[in-house]
Amino acid sequence: MRKTATTAPGAKAKRSLKQTPSPTARIHPVIIYPIRHSDDYSDLRALYQMVGRLAADKDRYAHPITVLDRKTHYSMQANKAFLDFRRNTVERSSEVLDVWAVDTCQMWYAGLGTAFERGAAQDVYWLIPGDFDYGTTVGQQVLSELHDLPEIILELNQDLCIGEIATDHNNPKQLIDTYGTFALLYNWFPAEAQEIRRFTERPRSEFLAVRHSFLGEALRQRWYPYEQTVVMLLQAVFGKKGISRFSVGQISDLPEGRESLASTMLQVERTERVLKALWREQHQSDPNWVEQYRQLATTSNQVRHTALIILHNLLS
Repeated sequence: MRKTATTAPGAKAKRSLKQTPSPTARIHPVIIYPIRHSDDYSDLRALYQMVGRLAADKDRYAHPITVLDRKTHYSMQANKAFLDFRRNTVERSSEVLDVWAVDTCQMWYAGLGTAFERGAAQDVYWLIPGDFDYGTTVGQQVLSELHDLPEIILELNQDLCIGEIATDHNNPKQLIDTYGTFALLYNWFPAEAQEIRRFTERPRSEFLAVRHSFLGEALRQRWYPYEQTVVMLLQAVFGKKGISRFSVGQISDLPEGRESLASTMLQVERTERVLKALWREQHQSDPNWVEQYRQLATTSNQVRHTALIILHNLLS
């Protein structure tokens, strides 16, 4: 696997990766426990082994937080394997934060917010999704280098780093981002979409790290239960923040590499809802915003409709 770290145009600072970051800065791992997972715990076990090794360096890493949705708890409360895994692995490696959440982005809000309140000005917050195939050979390789993602924030003096998984052009994630996410972004935020696409093809990535100051700004603004990475990227571009990307590798959270058409449709539709809401927040003080919104909404409807036709043709 080839690992890369690149900065977006206009990033505030560019430093060599060989430079040593501030010894006072700490990294706060926040693991998002899968809402649903199989009876095979090998992927999660590999993840928590990595988390445990890193957490042993208490000067470098804060005690990890695992965010666990209560729906998961109650659906698994009679499952002995789950209860044993939670007690013997998850709770030994991290602090469990039990939350009621609409979706994973709300779990992010709870976990990152809790870590932020315990952090300091130089710290970095590292979001780690728990539902990827970490137990595979490729997954193990990814885990061995994944800690570089938050370190880029410190070493390059950046505000936000997005982790990109590698996919082929037929992968559902690639198709959704190409025909759905970016097509909608170009409609609602054309200039910002061009900036975002210069450094990432994964604007909805679940792998990310964020600096304390920028996270504080994001937490104080409206947080969306869906597609929050897209929102944070737009906020970073609005605020001219330093942005980087990190090549995670060819890892997957899709069973057998597949995703249902219903799921892809939902992802496109909720991306559109979030972009509409964010655009209104940005422009509601403009005198002619309603007419402009109607025009953009009409085009957006056409973009979404076309994206769903393409996804149906390619994924059916």
